[in-house]
Amino acid sequence: MKKIEYDIELFLDYLSVERGLANNTIIAYRNDLMKFTHYLKKNNLSYLQMTNRELISNYFLYLKKLQLGVNSISRNLVALKMFYRFLQAENFIKKDISSLIEFPRVSKKLPQVLSSKEINLLLSENNFTGNLGLRDKAILELFYATGLRVSELTNLEVDNINMENKMLRCLGKGSKERIIPFGSQACRALEKYLKESRPKLLRDFEENTLFLNNRGKKLSRQGIFYLIKGYAGKAGIKKKITPHTLRHTLATHLIENGADLRSVQEMLGHSNIATTQIYTHVSRKWVKQEYYKAFPRV
Repeated sequence: MKKIEYDIELFLDYLSVERGLANNTIIAYRNDLMKFTHYLKKNNLSYLQMTNRELISNYFLYLKKLQLGVNSISRNLVALKMFYRFLQAENFIKKDISSLIEFPRVSKKLPQVLSSKEINLLLSENNFTGNLGLRDKAILELFYATGLRVSELTNLEVDNINMENKMLRCLGKGSKERIIPFGSQACRALEKYLKESRPKLLRDFEENTLFLNNRGKKLSRQGIFYLIKGYAGKAGIKKKITPHTLRHTLATHLIENGADLRSVQEMLGHSNIATTQIYTHVSRKWVKQEYYKAFPRV
């Protein structure tokens, strides 16, 4: 019998090679399945063939004892169910007993978005100074204009940008390529960065990464998070802002202004339109809030 760690690595290879999932997603699956491995070892088990109905049913209780949130527990259980389905499909196990797992009820939180006023505060010219300021202005304008994921932005190369047509090419989840338009404000900020700032940050003339740090290397995901947090504080915005907040904000603003749902889905790279539909709920919530703020006879 093969040990569970071997089976997990086969599963992760399948997700990477055949499903084409992103590296960060693979890491998340590995971390989730390592919790299950630890759980089995606490019960003196090293092989999946030794698991039983009771053990699987109690895994949910084990995750609760780890004081994980409901969403984290659900994600761990989804990973386990996918793992067992893979094992059954490959004939490594005869029966998928993960069907016995009970999922906690997850409340869907609407994503936090910025208002138009807050976006204008964040992107105000007064917030950005020096070479890094020109770079950061271009980054924030592009995030809001395109709804890129943080990894998509950090992996952009100079050749991916078509300034004349105001379009960019990026590789999203599962290495799916998409072409995204961007507006005049983002175009101006990019032109300024490419002309005045990037040449001063560049150390290696063969480096093709679009956005560089002050050592001439590719910006890290963590660096982008700190960058956005810093500018939000400078703009006096109290909300907790991440790169994904700007992605949510773009989608909501597009739908509020009449954009077609399918077009927004394609722009954001959602494989399922149900993911995009959540922004219609955000938009309705925003309208309701604005109504109660303004209507004199509440």
